[in-house]
Amino acid sequence: MPFSDENSGYGIFFWKQLKKPNVCAIILTEQTFALWKGWCIDVEKIHKEMTLYEKLEILSDAAKYDVACTSSGVERRGDGTGMGNCSRAGICHSFSADGRCISLLKILFTNECIYDCKYCVNRSSNDVRRASFTPDEVCTLTMEFYRRNYIEGLFLSSGILESPDRTMELLYATLYKLRHVCRFQGYIHVKAIPGADQRLIRLTGFLADRMSVNMELPTAESLRLLAPHKSRKNILAPMRFVQEKAKENRQEVALYRNMPRFVPAGQSTQMIIGATPETDYQILNVAEALYKKFELKRVFYSAFVPVNTDISLPVPAGQGASLLREHRLYQADWLLRFYHFEADELLDEVNPNFNVYLDPKCCWALRHLEMFPVEVNRADYRMLLRVPGIGCKSALRIVKARRLGNLKFEDLKKMGVVLKRALYFVTCGGRMLYPVRMDEDYITRNLLNTAERVPEGADGMTYRQLTLFDDLSWKETGSTTKGKARGKNEADIYLP
Repeated sequence: MPFSDENSGYGIFFWKQLKKPNVCAIILTEQTFALWKGWCIDVEKIHKEMTLYEKLEILSDAAKYDVACTSSGVERRGDGTGMGNCSRAGICHSFSADGRCISLLKILFTNECIYDCKYCVNRSSNDVRRASFTPDEVCTLTMEFYRRNYIEGLFLSSGILESPDRTMELLYATLYKLRHVCRFQGYIHVKAIPGADQRLIRLTGFLADRMSVNMELPTAESLRLLAPHKSRKNILAPMRFVQEKAKENRQEVALYRNMPRFVPAGQSTQMIIGATPETDYQILNVAEALYKKFELKRVFYSAFVPVNTDISLPVPAGQGASLLREHRLYQADWLLRFYHFEADELLDEVNPNFNVYLDPKCCWALRHLEMFPVEVNRADYRMLLRVPGIGCKSALRIVKARRLGNLKFEDLKKMGVVLKRALYFVTCGGRMLYPVRMDEDYITRNLLNTAERVPEGADGMTYRQLTLFDDLSWKETGSTTKGKARGKNEADIYLP
């Protein structure tokens, strides 16, 4: 049934607010109201022949490809009348087979879908076993898992059942019962369905801690190729709506302390990487635009997993390469969010993809050796953040500690600086830790050698394999005694 007032026999009624009347109105449709009067509309169609365990097995497995979930970003204590709380630190109870931390009950409401996206395992043309929960079943699972200390929150996504409005109504009804009947006060992350009525998204936003709308693919051209039923406009519209309502709600909360919070942990999104030919430079520019224009908290990247066979999909070249590319994008994403980098600084049209052997920060430093070495006792905070091996916390510790005196390399190590990377780019009191050359090839060779050792040549041992282009005008240095002590014949020989 379309979400409209004309089709609603019950009309519009207002939900009683906490202490401030007329602050906001909660609008329910006939279908949503009927769900609360016994789930009498269409619930009979939802696979009652399956047991709850069978549904859980199917729908938890179907949700594993959605990586856009995290419990960070919001802290809310329980008020003593319900069950659970929401901790900013997040929860890490166990790890999945691919290494991802499982802290939430991560399920789909249904894996039935009216869309036929070529990359999705739940596409309408796939012959897979279908299942759907009822709102009661999701509440039962969440509460029972929480009582057993398995989870601290819920991640709820869904395929599109019948229509976007219908799916969003069921998600809203689930969260309403979970919050107001089961009194669950833990973390909830829910999907906003593109194409659903904005009033439904608004209602759900007051019940969830975080909402996300999946971008699916980085560009509109790729979306038209692999997901012709979806459009970039429908995806960006709920993002903009959530952003605007969150701004309004922050102003209302400033005036009314007891005003319900709208998506207090913000919104996030997910992009599939590797299913289409976009470069890392294009992907990173899209992520940067989302952060700046839509104020997203996180952009998640999911390496393409070939679950379908289609002529439009790429031939898998190896899962290891895809996961490494995903890892580099996450590293670059952190540089954008916390290290004050710009996408154009990390990549450009000449070098559109990241080096798979070095992290993005090291690659940037090697291309800008003219800015190094940096004197840690005088460099500002933002410059310290650009030094490989120095993170946000260690940079802040350096800025605070150097007020009390000059820092040495021993002090940097105690502050958490990774010296095996930072030693090529910093000085303490005008001196480097070892006599190293500021040469891109030399530093790259040492950074790629992950063994715990001093840099090549720092101990006087500068032997390496000759090439056809080496200058053979060798120099002899050192004493015979010193050379014999190191197992050499008469002299130390080094290449200029």
